[in-house]
Amino acid sequence: MDLKQLYQDIILEHGKSPRNLGKCEGYNHEAKGYNPLCGDKIHVYLKLNNGKKVENLTFEGEGCAISLASASIMTESVKGKSFVEAIEIMNAFLNMVKNTSEIQSNYLDNDQKTKLMSLSGVKQFPMRVKCATLSWHTLSSAIEGKKDEVNTEIID
Repeated sequence: MDLKQLYQDIILEHGKSPRNLGKCEGYNHEAKGYNPLCGDKIHVYLKLNNGKKVENLTFEGEGCAISLASASIMTESVKGKSFVEAIEIMNAFLNMVKNTSEIQSNYLDNDQKTKLMSLSGVKQFPMRVKCATLSWHTLSSAIEGKKDEVNTEIID
């Protein structure tokens, strides 16, 4: 199996059967995001413990396979990480989707990197970049405690 096919399979699998779907119990941060161009909607629920570790991270939403796959892979990649690690992974993902072909992070194992890199091809389709980054910008908003809904037409 070639790399392109592997990446497509990962996106389809996470799009059809998203992980960490639903509202997590005891969440203490949340944010909503919306992509008006294709109608994707994401609601992120984040539980940070007193030590600023991501104890739980889930989402609810509807949208295209890329949007749901990205949210699913995001929750798997960030859950259990420290606040600092989560921010670094988020920034590395956003950089990869917009600028590079590989994700650069010391906080991810090879399996996590492969799953995240499955979304790297969206940079060839500018409209799809917003689908892939919606959940990540929404996570950022939740971490920062912002109250306004994330809108992909306002963010870069």
